[in-house]
This record gives sequence, C-alpha cells and structure tokens, in this order.
Amino acid sequence: MRVWFITGASRGFGARITAEALAQGDAVVATARNPQQIEQQFGKHERLLAVKLDVTKEAEAHEAAGIAVKRFGRIDVLVNNAGYGLLGGIEEASAEETQRVYATNVFGLLNVTRAVLPHMRRQRSGHVINISSVGGYTGYPGWGVYGSTKFAVEGISEALHAEVAPLGIKVTVVEPGFFRTDFLDDQSVVRTAQVIADYADTVGKTRSHAEGANHAQPGDPSKLAKAFMTLVAAKNPPSRLQLGSDTIARVEAKHAHVERELNEWRGLALSTDFDAKAA
Repeated sequence: MRVWFITGASRGFGARITAEALAQGDAVVATARNPQQIEQQFGKHERLLAVKLDVTKEAEAHEAAGIAVKRFGRIDVLVNNAGYGLLGGIEEASAEETQRVYATNVFGLLNVTRAVLPHMRRQRSGHVINISSVGGYTGYPGWGVYGSTKFAVEGISEALHAEVAPLGIKVTVVEPGFFRTDFLDDQSVVRTAQVIADYADTVGKTRSHAEGANHAQPGDPSKLAKAFMTLVAAKNPPSRLQLGSDTIARVEAKHAHVERELNEWRGLALSTDFDAKAA
C-alpha cells in the first residue's frame, strides 16, 4: 500500500487521482483549503485522511505532512497539484495578480515540497510528482504569466531530480494538455482585470477560445488518473511525462522550431567563445 499526499484534492485532477489511488487500495492524505469538501465527496474511509492546507502557508504544509506521517507512518508519493490559471496578456496582468498566482503555483509548491522531503529523505524513498502544463513547456498568448509559473515548476523539478536521486527519491514533472475538468471555469481561472484593445487579435482570441473550449477539451481526466497509477508503479519513471495528444503535438512542434533556429543561428552562437589561441 502506497501513501499519497495530494494537494488541491477537492476537485479537478486532485480529486480524480485521489479516487483512483483509493480504488487501487492505497492510502491518501487529501489536502485542500476546505477539507470538508473532500469528506463530502468521498465520505468516511479508513485509508483517506482529509487535511486542511493552504499551500501558501508554509507552517500549514509542515503541520499537514506531520499529520500524514503520524497517521500512516510515511509518505510515498507527493502530488503537487494545487494551482490556478491567470488568463490575460503580459502587459495586462497587474503586479498583484502576478504575485498572487506565483504565491500558489510556485511558492506554494515549494512550501509543500520542503515540508515533505525531510520525511522522504529519512525513508530514503519517495516520488515527487509536480503537475505542470503544456503551457510550462511552450508559451501561449494570454497564458504568459500563468505559463511562466509552470516554466518555474519545470526548472525546479529538473534540479530537484538531480539533487534527490542519490537519496532514493524520484521526481517527475507532468505536463497535461487540455483535459475536460473545471480548469477553465471561473473557480480555477482568474481573468486579468485589465483588457487592452491592442491585444484583441492575440490575447483576445485566446480568451474566446477558452470560453468555447470549456468542458470540450480532448483529454479524459479519468484516463489521466489511471496514467498516474502507471507512473508511480514504474521502476524508472521519467523526469518528464507529457499527457494528451495536444501536448505531444506542441512539444514536437517546439522541438522542431528550436532545432531550426539553432541551426540557423549556430554560427553567431559559436562565435561568442574566446578564440582558442587567445584562451
């Protein structure tokens, strides 16, 4: 039996992964700002512990991790899922809106990771799974600030992967595409207060697409939850896992674009080294 610690477990991916882990016979510490929502959704279960956690409060993260270990003895899988989107252009996003989304998506993830890692280090085992996005690998107009939080998660995950591997701890960053959850609902996406008319053909089109795509996304969240079970069962899990055909297409397109530009500008790039004789 594995012990999961999942943030943002009251809805979306977090709730789906919680349900699937319980179905697999695992134990789940399901955290949310309002743990009553978890209890209402899943009822009483001997392998489920609903815990209050606002990821922006580091003291709460340490307390929640301690409660988890006291109840189940260990934490085998951490799923950093809590987060939300900010839809708007880079110039449209205010400093306050930007700081708030970073507080949850980046600093919140770091708070929880710092709280759980001491337990995993003591065990010399564990798997940290950070949920990023296709928008954390390639940028989209209108999702720039939100995407930048996920780019940060990607960088954190890559470095952490190297840091904890000798300690028996695995790290995977998961990059879902558009899945049919409530992510595009108002409770999961904040739209910038400012809207600048000059961005109608770029950010404006993204806003329109988001409205039309809500609950019509190609990804099946139930299949995503099952994919997580395959991921944690893997002896050698990947450092990155792309989920969804749209993610695969975007990643392949970006790789091709980067390769073209790298080759086009290779001469200038290499010209900036010291000359061999001068060195």
